[in-house]
Amino acid sequence: MNKTFKIPFSFQRIPKFRFCFAPKEKMVRYFVNPYEKDGSNLVLNNEVVVQQINDYVKNIVKRLQPTHKNVEGGLYVGITGVSFMFYYLSKNPLLSEYKNVYIEKAQEYLRPALECSAGESTSFLLGDAGTYALAAVLLKEKGDGRFSEFLKKYKALYSQYLNPKFLKCGGDEFFVGRAGYLAGALWMSRELQMKIFSAEEMYKICDMMVTSGREYSKRCRSPCPLMYHYYNTQYLGAAHGLSFILQILLTVPGYMDCNKSAAQDIKATVEFVASLQTEDGNWPCCMEEVGLNNHKLIHWCHGAPGTIYLMAKAYFIFKDPRFLESCIRAGDLIWQKGLLRKGPGICHGVAGNGYVFLLLYRLTGDEKYLQRAKLFASFMNTEEFVHDARLPDNPESLYEGTAGTLCFLADLLVPDKAEFPFQDVFSNYLL
Repeated sequence: MNKTFKIPFSFQRIPKFRFCFAPKEKMVRYFVNPYEKDGSNLVLNNEVVVQQINDYVKNIVKRLQPTHKNVEGGLYVGITGVSFMFYYLSKNPLLSEYKNVYIEKAQEYLRPALECSAGESTSFLLGDAGTYALAAVLLKEKGDGRFSEFLKKYKALYSQYLNPKFLKCGGDEFFVGRAGYLAGALWMSRELQMKIFSAEEMYKICDMMVTSGREYSKRCRSPCPLMYHYYNTQYLGAAHGLSFILQILLTVPGYMDCNKSAAQDIKATVEFVASLQTEDGNWPCCMEEVGLNNHKLIHWCHGAPGTIYLMAKAYFIFKDPRFLESCIRAGDLIWQKGLLRKGPGICHGVAGNGYVFLLLYRLTGDEKYLQRAKLFASFMNTEEFVHDARLPDNPESLYEGTAGTLCFLADLLVPDKAEFPFQDVFSNYLL
């Protein structure tokens, strides 16, 4: 297995992007896993992975230019996400010889986004908040004191999140809501090794999220204490739904101890989400699908590959082995049906599902999960995947395309530190 990845798409830029809503498709969603019986002895050495990374980097730089027309989509599918990828690669100790080049490229791809930002979009994944967070971290990495300017711009958005009517479409989820803003603040605090907000400031947003969840739960007569909607759909997954919101509430240091009433409702809602796991290990996409027989979406955005991070965080917080068992069941499902035809990305692609095995490897120390992650990486280089996988809407982007794949490949080099972007369940954050 010493061949390098071929880039499996005829790249065509598609300027528009889709929010990650649950698709309604009748096609076969995944490739049959060819490694269930064979492939356990695959050797994917570091040299091969580094070469694969270099090949993907060359293609991204060639296919996606750092221009104003490619800013739309922010971290999710815009050039800000490619900038994050270069920063992420620069932090990898096994890629240290390329560090300076990666940092320069990260700045190059971020510059047009900064030039287009007006401070009006509070969204972390799709707008200015994510751009400011990355700018602060990148400039600090270079020893540039101007990083504080972008930190101030990020913090200047804070008061908008305290407005109870912040967003009519649903102001608590990851992409555009409060959970995303808190995730960005936690990420910056770790990368910058400094406090971004005081504990009281973080807790005010958490309180707002809990209040919002309680009020909507009562309004829709939800069976659990906290419930949320995004465009009037009660999503359960990581992209727009309950699982990421709960994970952030569990992650903000000290919040569960500070607000005991909120802690009770958070724990009860986490247990409710755990109870919705199906026999095969998946979760419904949304509350409207609870009770249906077949839940086909096995994506980070909707399904087990995203909800598993909540279960992992709950295992750490509550020390209940049932949550670890839930993670293992989800991993077994993803091993069987996780080689997605939708492409290589981390939102709804093979790399995102491969990340699950790196999570399970860190949770359990079991080498079989690291091997499974390597096999998912290897599959993206097979002729079957090259010819039959779908072209993502944004082929080079962080969440839909190969920029996210690169983060996954880089983490294969340092599996003890692997983390899905902005969704680390292992770190102790500063407050």
